[in-house]
Amino acid sequence: MTTNPALTAALRAASTGDPRRYVITGGPSSGKDDLLEAVHRAEIPCMVEEPGREIYRRHRERLGRHLRKEDRRAYSLEVLEAFIAEYSAHRHGVRFYNRGIPDGYGWEGFFGLRPTPQLEEATRRHRYDAVFVLDPLDTFEDPDDIVWAKDREIRRVHELIVQGYYDAGYEPVFVAPDSASARLDFICANLRLPKPSRGA
Repeated sequence: MTTNPALTAALRAASTGDPRRYVITGGPSSGKDDLLEAVHRAEIPCMVEEPGREIYRRHRERLGRHLRKEDRRAYSLEVLEAFIAEYSAHRHGVRFYNRGIPDGYGWEGFFGLRPTPQLEEATRRHRYDAVFVLDPLDTFEDPDDIVWAKDREIRRVHELIVQGYYDAGYEPVFVAPDSASARLDFICANLRLPKPSRGA
């Protein structure tokens, strides 16, 4: 993928305006990593990595095992804090997010936990401009995903995440399985941004 000059110009024009925050999310095996890599290649401002993964690794190293339900609450609060910091640091222009604060509803539900007051408050205070949900692909893409959800659980995690966004008052835009480039073009078209693939 090459950078579309029209997209570069649009991003530059928006860079001094109000913040525009767009979430890309979905359950395990949704192709999110490939899509976010395409976002970075197109030079669209974006989170570098989903904060929950690094926090998860730290908890796993400390505990010497994978997280259990009883470990989940402390982990979730730490992830929420990282998402709030990421949200608050962005003051101007377009930015894509690798998951968003309401993802917490889905993961809490998956572990049989009730949403914390902190998650409820953060969801009310920190709002995104649009949410794009990637429909699942057919293959696993990340070892951490295998930890969280095995075959038959993928659909349930995905549905819980989607329901979390509806419960938080969003109307997610669903992105069908396709190449990362085509998916990014679809998302940009929805945001009235020039398609990155048009830069060739």
